[in-house]
Amino acid sequence: MTTSTPEKNTSAGLKPSTIRIGRRYRASRIDDDYDAIVIGSGIGGLTTAACLSKAGKKVLVLEQHYTAGGFTHSYARNGYEWDVGVHYIGDMGSPNTLARKLFDYITDGQLKWAPMDETYDRFYLGDKIVNLKAGKEQFRASLVEAFPEEEKAIDAYIRLLGKVSSGMQIYTMSKLAPTMTAPLVGKAVSLALPRYFNQTTYEVLSGLTDNEALIGAITGQWGDCGVTPKQSSFLIHALIAKHYVHGGYYPVGGASEMANTIIPVIQQGGGDVFTYADVTNILVENGRACGVRMADGHEIRSELIISNAGVINTFETLLPEAAVRKSGYPRTRQTIQPSMSHIGLYIGFKGTAAELGLPKTNFWIYPDEHHDRNVERFLDNTDSEFPVVYISFPSAKDPSYLSRYPDTATVEIVAPTTYDMFAQWKDDTWGKRGEEYEQLKQVVTDRLLEKLYEKLPQLRGKVDYVEASTPLSTDWFCRYSRGEIYGLDHTPERFDQTWLRPKTRIPGLYLTGQDILTCGVVGAMIGGLVTTLSIQGVKGAGLAKRIFVDKAGTTQAEPGLV
Repeated sequence: MTTSTPEKNTSAGLKPSTIRIGRRYRASRIDDDYDAIVIGSGIGGLTTAACLSKAGKKVLVLEQHYTAGGFTHSYARNGYEWDVGVHYIGDMGSPNTLARKLFDYITDGQLKWAPMDETYDRFYLGDKIVNLKAGKEQFRASLVEAFPEEEKAIDAYIRLLGKVSSGMQIYTMSKLAPTMTAPLVGKAVSLALPRYFNQTTYEVLSGLTDNEALIGAITGQWGDCGVTPKQSSFLIHALIAKHYVHGGYYPVGGASEMANTIIPVIQQGGGDVFTYADVTNILVENGRACGVRMADGHEIRSELIISNAGVINTFETLLPEAAVRKSGYPRTRQTIQPSMSHIGLYIGFKGTAAELGLPKTNFWIYPDEHHDRNVERFLDNTDSEFPVVYISFPSAKDPSYLSRYPDTATVEIVAPTTYDMFAQWKDDTWGKRGEEYEQLKQVVTDRLLEKLYEKLPQLRGKVDYVEASTPLSTDWFCRYSRGEIYGLDHTPERFDQTWLRPKTRIPGLYLTGQDILTCGVVGAMIGGLVTTLSIQGVKGAGLAKRIFVDKAGTTQAEPGLV
């Protein structure tokens, strides 16, 4: 399909990516002696599988997509490659942060990292530009430079980030409490933590300053959790903000290197990761989870089932109704909701990132600093201005990209949308949703490309390839039915749910990934670690010591996460 500019969109009817990581499922390839089965190969599931493998367990990971990795996978088309969710990771510059130590542990040190530019995030708040620079002092200086009259409020804000980081240790450890004591532990944690820990982000920040522009700049990364300042918990805001204080990093070799370096660790323990492996049911007998049923009818048995399919999918799709009723899930469902839907644009250019002037800096483009108001307006009228447009430059971030795709460059754009905008095609097959659907995608594509040209006008007329994904694409490939990428909404109500923890009330069934802790690659990965510790109990003490404690015997917590 030809766009209104001299570019082309040929997304309809395209074949899947050539980047396929994992082994293709066949019932005949399945063994009958797995110690654990993990449903879903997102980073939480892979982390749990790798940690269990290192503990001597034979683990089977089942992924319904054609490639492993969940939102950490990459895909290639027409001589270009893009990631779908790994736009940048924080705290990879030091080998002593929790996130880096855990990545090194589950990949045997094979995953390498490249730093982004010193300015890792740039916020366009209407006409005002705020640059966030890597390093604690530079981070502070970035905000003070933009708001010199707010130095006192900025310092108070930075102190709060550290306090939330300390409180997160208590919150995370509470996930390991025995099931029967979880409500009591949850109440004790609420009393132990300061009130601001789980207030809304806007409530906390408005207590520090009445400068709406400063609040808008401080919350300029709200797209990293998909929840606006007046709806999000300050907990998730603080984790994200502090996570990136020392800058952004990108995996050398692209996002798919995450799964590519973790899978051999799982295989070393005799396990495997299968793709095209569609789990339709979790088997429950005599009240205990005991296996899974595949789409081809084949049943695979194990005494330990770990779901990385998301809480909603696990309880509303995979489990039998009787087991769900006994789990207490229906009574708590009203307190959790899926996060915001999104649309993605994947763009390819002839010429290198250097030749085209593409930075290693993320662009966040906002109409102004009033994020909640802008989202409300957009939800009322999707023809209005996008409340945020995020632009990322993966080929510029990955120093090995040109060795795989010479003389090319890529750009990605992500923006919020509504599921209802595309819902009429929800039952149609990917790539065959018809001309009206493609026309709607084209309208959105053109609008987003204009945002790119506003900031980088040298790119106009140079796009060689462009493809759009919608919430239906996310559902088709990743089984998030509303097109959400962050699992459950990160509201204060979500973090009050003591049942969102690894061990469920169904014996033999555990949860892992972003829904039990927080969103993001590192949040989901630490969720995978917490699930492992929950499964192993006292046997997990050695793993906890290796990951949480450095050579000097002191806890090395990743800023903002544990």
